[in-house]
Amino acid sequence: MGFFDKLKSGLSKTKSSIDDKINGVFSTFRKVDEELLEELEEALIMSDIGMNTSLEIISKLRDRIKRENIKDAEDVKSALREEMQNILEVCDNSLKLETKPAVILVVRSKWSPEKQLQ
Repeated sequence: MGFFDKLKSGLSKTKSSIDDKINGVFSTFRKVDEELLEELEEALIMSDIGMNTSLEIISKLRDRIKRENIKDAEDVKSALREEMQNILEVCDNSLKLETKPAVILVVRSKWSPEKQLQ
């Protein structure tokens, strides 16, 4: 198995882990409350999203639930998907090549949150 096959396999496992954990939370909860948000936060952290990113996603989701008066778990899932996409879109995509030589890693992914969190 080559390097890229191992990388692809590892990323596939990560994607599957995130999907399983988040979908597991939604299969357990029907009511939109603080306990649901705490479980989602834990699922994101345990999925290696990172502490700061997970806290930011849940904070924005919590605000959105209050602002839009979201009561349905499916609507929360949709809002979560959108908040995760917003985080990914905000990334700084500019190359910083101040050091020589520079290494650039390119990763192509077919994963999309809207397809997986259904």
